[in-house]
Amino acid sequence: MPPQTATIPRILIVEYELVTTYREIPMSSPLPELFDAHFHIIDSRFPLTPNNGYLPEPFGCGDYLSRMSGYNLVGGAVVSGSFQGFDQGYLVEALGVLGAGFVGVTQLPATVSDGELLYLNDAGVRGLRFNLKRGGSEGVEQLESMARRVYELVGWHVELYVESRDLGELLGALAELPAVSIDHLGLGGEGFKSLLLLAEQGVRVKATGFGRVDFPVKTALRDLYAANPAALMFGTDLPSTRAPRPYEDDDVTLVLDALGEEGARRVFHDNAVHFYRLDAPTPKKTLAPARGAPTS
Repeated sequence: MPPQTATIPRILIVEYELVTTYREIPMSSPLPELFDAHFHIIDSRFPLTPNNGYLPEPFGCGDYLSRMSGYNLVGGAVVSGSFQGFDQGYLVEALGVLGAGFVGVTQLPATVSDGELLYLNDAGVRGLRFNLKRGGSEGVEQLESMARRVYELVGWHVELYVESRDLGELLGALAELPAVSIDHLGLGGEGFKSLLLLAEQGVRVKATGFGRVDFPVKTALRDLYAANPAALMFGTDLPSTRAPRPYEDDDVTLVLDALGEEGARRVFHDNAVHFYRLDAPTPKKTLAPARGAPTS
C-alpha cells in the first residue's frame, strides 16, 4: 500500500502571474496542525516608518490567510516589524480579524503604562519584541527591566531578533529572565553554541527564516531539538521581508525530514501553543485603550 500523503500548496511567480502548483509530502498521517509562530501583517492604513530606507509592500490578513489556505492552520503569532515601531493599532486590528488562536508580539517603549499593557493583553498580545538587529524597538539596556515587568504584570515573554554572535554577552542575563525566545535560529553559525546553551536552559528558538541563515538548517534543527525538545517553534516568517530567500513550502518538508513526525508535531504546534499560553486562557480585565488603537 503506498504511503499516505499530505498536499500543500507551492506558490510561484511566473512572469508576474500568481501560479499555484502542488507537491505531495509522504506521511503516515495527515499534515499536522500548524501554529505559525512568526509572521507579519503589513497594513498601510496604519503608520509605517522606513527602516534603513526599506518599506515593505502591504501584506494584509486576507493575503496571509490565502497564502496559508492549503495548511492545517490553527493559529499563529503576528510579530511587529522594525518598520512598525511602537504602533499598536495595526496589531489590535489584525488580531481582531484573524480571531481565535492568533496572538500578537509587539514593540513598546519603556514608558508604556500598566493600563496599556493590560489592554494589549486583553486584545491578544502575548510577547514583547526587542529588535536588536534592525531597531524599531527599545534597546538592550531596557531588556531586563521590561522583561520582568511584562512577565509579572501580564505573563508575557520577550522575543529577540539578534544574531547568535551577539548572544555571548547576553548569556547570563537571558538565562535569568523568566521567558525568552530567539528569532530565526539566531541567523548565524558564529555563536551558535551560545544559542544551544540557551536552549538547554529553557530559552525558546524560532525555527523561522530558513532563507536568512548561513548554516545547514537541518543540522541546526536536530542539534536544538536534542538540546531541548520544547525549544523549537516553527513559523513561516511571511511575507519574508528582506530575506535573501523567502519562505517556501519545502521548509515544512525540511522540518519533517530533520525531526520526524513526532518531533515535527511538537515544533509545528505543541511547543508554541504552550509558550504563547493558548492552553491556559487569561482572564479578561476592564482596561484603558492602547496607544495607536483605532478610535471612533
